[in-house]
Amino acid sequence: MRRSTEPARERGPKRISEKGNPVSKRRYVVVGAGGRVQMYLSAITGDHAADAELVGLLDSNPGRVEYHLGRLADAGLDTSKIITGSGDDLEKVIADQQADRVIITSPDYTHADYIVRGLDAGVDVVVEKPLTINPESARRIVEAVERTGKQVVVTHNYRYSPRNSALKELIKSGRIGTPLSVTFEWVLDTAHGADYFRRWHRNKENSGGLLIHKASHHFDLVNWWIADVPQQVYARGGVRFYGDQNAPARALPDRAERGTHDGPHSPWELDLRTDEKLKALYYDNESYDGYRRDQDVFGPGVSTEDNLAVIVDYAGGPTLSYALNAHSPWEGYRVAVNGTEGRAELEVIERAAVLTDDDGNVIVDPSALPEDAGRHGGQKLTLQRHWQPAQEIEITEGAGGHGGGDVLLLKDVFQGPGDDPLERPSDYKDGLRSISVGMMGNESLATGRPVTLDDLKLGVDLSR
Repeated sequence: MRRSTEPARERGPKRISEKGNPVSKRRYVVVGAGGRVQMYLSAITGDHAADAELVGLLDSNPGRVEYHLGRLADAGLDTSKIITGSGDDLEKVIADQQADRVIITSPDYTHADYIVRGLDAGVDVVVEKPLTINPESARRIVEAVERTGKQVVVTHNYRYSPRNSALKELIKSGRIGTPLSVTFEWVLDTAHGADYFRRWHRNKENSGGLLIHKASHHFDLVNWWIADVPQQVYARGGVRFYGDQNAPARALPDRAERGTHDGPHSPWELDLRTDEKLKALYYDNESYDGYRRDQDVFGPGVSTEDNLAVIVDYAGGPTLSYALNAHSPWEGYRVAVNGTEGRAELEVIERAAVLTDDDGNVIVDPSALPEDAGRHGGQKLTLQRHWQPAQEIEITEGAGGHGGGDVLLLKDVFQGPGDDPLERPSDYKDGLRSISVGMMGNESLATGRPVTLDDLKLGVDLSR
């Protein structure tokens, strides 16, 4: 563990709020130095430098830690004040650096352990979705929250996307009446979807499968849109496209174990050497832990389902019909909310097509695509009340990631949530509600029967 040579300080310099009150600059320890952490590190050194100070950066792979330290130094941060090490050092770093909060961006299966340890060490926790991956670890978090009285913030960033916020506002306005049913289809394309089957997500034990890792986003949206709590789930699905079990039936030729070879390459491969960030973050640091970010999507070890269908009954009466596909030729989603007074429909095309170059490689840079050939997506929110013509509802975009949503999310994380009429900030109970659908769904997949929220025995009241 690398230690700071600076003496221990007070909980950070004081600054003055707009109302003239002193406000502490929170001190943060971050656990997890993969790709997702960059959003938080950029915020700490950029827009929220007055709100936050990075005092610790922990990861099992020291090479990835050094990569991010280099980026921080390039941004002008004095990295000598940051203690580094592995997750094993969490409690000591919190104590030595008098930290106020922990941000967790490590793999899903590690979330619960770091959350509980952070809470028991006396700090609040910010964690990437999903909160955790199974009922056992969820119960550990519930017990730790009750034991310590500390807070857990789950960063459900999809709530902040303007199109999703616009649908929430539309439903909350009452213009479709009381929601009675929701249909929701999400398709992941052969660029993004396939990526879940190259890396640690391919093993369901690491992530709870796509019903938790990916679909917790989607279930949280529905829970939030209709302000209700899932009560029962029936799910079907399986590994029907990826994995070695499906390669023979598709007459796929022999393939390399991973995408990092001299070629020729197929569109299913990822060559880490062709992406500067992926090369620096993963390929150049394999010697530390042997982690391979570019495995064959049709190779052995794939247990995460790639086709899923779910029916969810809600406490207030609505039913959700949900489908997820991870090998679509385009990416996006379609959702419809049927109410007593009409219907709202949201259609989003995030990528219209996945195309390849003359050598068979997927075209990653959208600017390299032919005009109108998969470069452009689109979004449309439609309201149609009974006995009235349909009308398109304007979606106002902002600057930054997710249509400006990331800016709003980070403001809530680092400055604290304000008075938000859309109730976008989410706590650990929202995190539990979102993963509860996936946990019930996974049990339903295993048993072939409907599973209820009570069956999970989470030990906390999730009613609104």
